[in-house]
Amino acid sequence: MVGLGDNNNPSCQNNISSKAKDKKKNKKKKRGGSKRKMTAEQTSAFKSVTEWVYLDRHHHPNSSSTAGLSSWVVDDFGVQKSLGRGMEKMVFELHSHSKHSDGFLSPSKLVERAHGNGVSHRAWVKVLALTDHDTMSGITEAVEAARRFGIKIIPGVEISTIFSPRNPEMEEPVHILAYYSSCGPTRYEELDKLLANIREGRYVRAKDMVLKLNKLKLPLKWEHVTKIAGKGVAPGRLHVARAMVEAGYVENLKQAFARYLYDGGPAYSTGSEPLAEEAVQLICETGGLAVLAHPWALKNPIPIIRRLKDAGLHGMEVYRSDGRLAAYNDLADTYNLLKLGGSDYHGRGGHGESELGSVNLPVVVLHDFLKVARPIWCSAIKDILEGYAKEPSDTNLAKIARFTRMGSFKGSTPSSCGKDLIDRCLASWLTAEEQQNDEFEAIRLKLSHATINLSGVQVPIETK
Repeated sequence: MVGLGDNNNPSCQNNISSKAKDKKKNKKKKRGGSKRKMTAEQTSAFKSVTEWVYLDRHHHPNSSSTAGLSSWVVDDFGVQKSLGRGMEKMVFELHSHSKHSDGFLSPSKLVERAHGNGVSHRAWVKVLALTDHDTMSGITEAVEAARRFGIKIIPGVEISTIFSPRNPEMEEPVHILAYYSSCGPTRYEELDKLLANIREGRYVRAKDMVLKLNKLKLPLKWEHVTKIAGKGVAPGRLHVARAMVEAGYVENLKQAFARYLYDGGPAYSTGSEPLAEEAVQLICETGGLAVLAHPWALKNPIPIIRRLKDAGLHGMEVYRSDGRLAAYNDLADTYNLLKLGGSDYHGRGGHGESELGSVNLPVVVLHDFLKVARPIWCSAIKDILEGYAKEPSDTNLAKIARFTRMGSFKGSTPSSCGKDLIDRCLASWLTAEEQQNDEFEAIRLKLSHATINLSGVQVPIETK
C-alpha cells in the first residue's frame, strides 16, 4: 500500500461498507471469543504449517508426538493459540515495509520489532514477508537479522502497476504483492529491470507532485522530499506527505492525503507503472506467488480481479487487523483465489496504523497459502540450482545465495563451505522429501563435480 493515502482515499472508504465486515464475529472477538480444540482439518493444517516454519530446527510444536498439539487451540476465527505459553499466537506477517521504500524502520529494526511484539503481545511472528514498494534491496539485511530471532523471511515485493481498460475513466493504480523462495526470482534481472523502471518513474512522479503543490501555493521543496526518502530510495506519496507535515502545510499525514494526495487528488500524479496483467504474468514466470494488495482501495475491483485472475493471479488480501472483509472474501471464492492479508506496516506509529503481526490468519488459510506456494518455490529453487550445476560461475552462484551475505561463510573449511551454502539456502525452505526427488538428486550429482570460487579459491562443493 502506498503509505497512508490509499486507506484514507474517500473513494476507498465508500467502497467499504459496514456489510463488508463479519460484524457478528467481530463482536465475539471483542468479548474474547471462545477457545476450542482444533478440528481434524485444522490439526492436519497446523502440522503441515509448523513443519515448514520449523524446517531448519530440531524442535517444534509437533516434533516429537501429537502430545504437543493438545496444548494448541483455535479461537472463533480458526487462529491457532498455545495454552501452554500464555495464549500466544504463531503469526505470519505477509505485508510490511522498511526504509528501503516508504517505511520508517530499517529491515533489521523491522525484524526486531516483529520479535519484540511477540514478547509484549504474545503474537509471535514466525514468518515475515518484507514487501517494500518496487524493490527487494532490503531482503538480505532482513534475512541476516531474522536468523538471530528464529524468524523465517519470505522475500517479497509490492509492485506498483496500472489497470488500463478501454475506458480511460476506469484506469486506476493497482498494487501486486509477489512472494518468492529463499533464492528469489528465477529471472531476477528481468524483474529487477521492471522494478528499476518503476522506481525511475517514481522520481518523476514525486517531482510532479511537488510542482502541483507549488502551484497550489504550497512551496514545498524537492530537496526536503528526497532528504526524507533517504539516499537511493525512490520517493513516494508518503515521503511527500511527511515533507508537507514537517513544513507545516498540513497537520498530519491523514490530512495530506485527504486534501491533496489521494488517487485523483489535486496533487496526485502517476508514474511509469507497468500494466497489472503484465506484472502478474512476470511474477508467475519468475517463480513467485502473485497476490492482489488491499482490493478495498480499488474503485472497480471486480473487472480488475477478473482480468488478473486470467493473467495468473493466485490470491488477494481479504484479512486486515480489524478482521475479515466479507465482501472480498466472497470475491475470492468467486474467482477461486487464496484469501490472505497483512498489516501493511510502515512504522509510522500512532492510532491510524495497524501493528506488525496484528492480522490474524486462520491456520487453514496459512496451509492453503503454503500448499499453493511451496511447489512453485520448489520448482524455482530447482531451476536456480540447475543453472549453477550446468555452469558453476560466480554469477550463477550469486543466484543461489542472492539474499545471503557471503561474508557469513568466512572461516568455513573448503570441505564444508559448499554444504553450508546449500543447507542455508535450501534446508529452511524445502522438506527432506522435496529435496530428495530425482530431479534434485541429478542436480546434486552435477554439483558434486563443481567448485565454488570463494575469495579467489576454488572450493569443491560438498553435497552429502
